[in-house]
Amino acid sequence: MRSVARAADVLEALSGSAQGAGMSVTDVAAACGLSKSAAFATLYTLRHYGLVADDGEGMNRRYRLGMALARLGNRAQDQLSLRDLARPNLVDLTRLTGMNSRLAVPESDQAVVVDQVSNGERIQVDLRMGTRELPHCTGLGKALLAEMDDADVAQLIERIGLVRRTSHTITDLPTLMTHLRTVRELGYAVDDEEDADGVFCIGSALRDHTGACAGAISITGLKRDLPAWRYQELGRQVRDTAERISRDLGYGA
Repeated sequence: MRSVARAADVLEALSGSAQGAGMSVTDVAAACGLSKSAAFATLYTLRHYGLVADDGEGMNRRYRLGMALARLGNRAQDQLSLRDLARPNLVDLTRLTGMNSRLAVPESDQAVVVDQVSNGERIQVDLRMGTRELPHCTGLGKALLAEMDDADVAQLIERIGLVRRTSHTITDLPTLMTHLRTVRELGYAVDDEEDADGVFCIGSALRDHTGACAGAISITGLKRDLPAWRYQELGRQVRDTAERISRDLGYGA
């Protein structure tokens, strides 16, 4: 176990070196708190498996991460299922908030629901798997929309329009742009009876290891005169859950 931990420390140290610069054995030893002989032995073993590469000779030899890590990283991503990874977090979110929770991915300018967890209440909001959520008036849709820059938002809205669903729906582009700036600041989007009367939804975007938007999660429930402070509390809980899922996807690693 000590050798594995040492190898992990060395790889982590190499990952922090400047692009193209690499690190000497002395640099690695100092960064990991190892003797030079222990650092060299670890680097030699990692190099054998392609996890580390080296350039130069003698005192000028520099080590960097090997391309085998890229291959393993791609395989790890291929094996990763967003739905499987998000599911336990949705269960926890429903337990925490008492609301129905959902997971959606972007597709054809809309948010497509790919998983959901019911709160088990007798009176249920009509939620279905595979449902397509409009981007301008739903929690999931607005969370995804806020991940785009203004020019891309304008182009999307030009394609699909701003359909009025209720008297609360945003139906002009300048108001929507202002609203999305607030969504970006808060880290979550609120649909306050904008898609269906008497129903609210709060969504937050997910990011993958590249920083790209991978989807969004939300909670949905009946409004029932929900106080303003409760929206803020629920919003933070949805945002925190989205951040946990994003970390599991490799965001910020």
